[in-house]
Amino acid sequence: MAEILVLIDHVDGSVKKVSLELLTLAGSLGEPAAVYVGAGADAALPTLAEYGATTVYVAEAADLVDHVVAPKAELLAQLVAEKSPAAVLIPSTAEGKEIAGRLAVKTNSGVITDAVGVSADFVATQSIFGGSTIVQSRVTTGTPIITVRPNSTPPQAAPAAGTRQDVSVALSPAATAAKITERVTEEKGARPELAEAAIVVSGGRGVGGAEGFDVIEKLADSLGAAVGASRAATDAGWYPHQYQVGQTGKTVSPQLYIANGISGAIQHRAGMQTSKTIIVVNKDPEAPIFELADYGVVGDLFNVVPQLTEEIGKRKG
Repeated sequence: MAEILVLIDHVDGSVKKVSLELLTLAGSLGEPAAVYVGAGADAALPTLAEYGATTVYVAEAADLVDHVVAPKAELLAQLVAEKSPAAVLIPSTAEGKEIAGRLAVKTNSGVITDAVGVSADFVATQSIFGGSTIVQSRVTTGTPIITVRPNSTPPQAAPAAGTRQDVSVALSPAATAAKITERVTEEKGARPELAEAAIVVSGGRGVGGAEGFDVIEKLADSLGAAVGASRAATDAGWYPHQYQVGQTGKTVSPQLYIANGISGAIQHRAGMQTSKTIIVVNKDPEAPIFELADYGVVGDLFNVVPQLTEEIGKRKG
């Protein structure tokens, strides 16, 4: 089987869940081959092998991580030229999509972003036009380069060799023009990362103010969920912008999405409508978001959500 290159997203050797998802997806398409850039490869190798990587291409040179995204694109372009993979899978993050675009130009290949599924013949399923249309797309030129949304494929262990192969690349002057001068480590809370969370509990304009997010956070914590917010809530300063779900925020695709006090503007729907199960709490029975709901509650979220949190606590106890 032809190799499927998977760009690994990690933090100092701790492999992110989306990378395990992509290795699982790659295993259904061909022979998964991980591409690991940066330090910490020795710590990551057992995990990558456990989830199906037959080969792990490791590039540890500091130049690859001391600059922005161009070096990773050049490394992948070199691997595409040398290994002739059947496809390249990249996490559909802001960085991943930029790498994919640059890689497509360098390899004269087609690129598909924000896929929520890829079939055996490399037909990608996408949610487009603000989430109003589902399409199937295929790359017809060069090597298919596909970015895949987190939570699109359940990760499954499939032990493989995980053979390490060190690689290097001679970077062009253009790739090293922008240098990273400082890194700031953000304090990580107990909640899961929004884009990768299996459960997301979001609040919108109906929360009424910053203090209203207290009930949202309590429900999220009872479920081990991430907290999200609509654009209206973040623009009003009620919740930090990094938790915005929507077309101009983060795209999520959890197993369960609970929308509280969110009307369902197309901007928000575009960021969450591929969620597997959607629960809506809104006092307006005509709110557009009910069109997406698997389960809906017409009521005041300040009455409904605390009762739900309490009941979950009882079931867990």
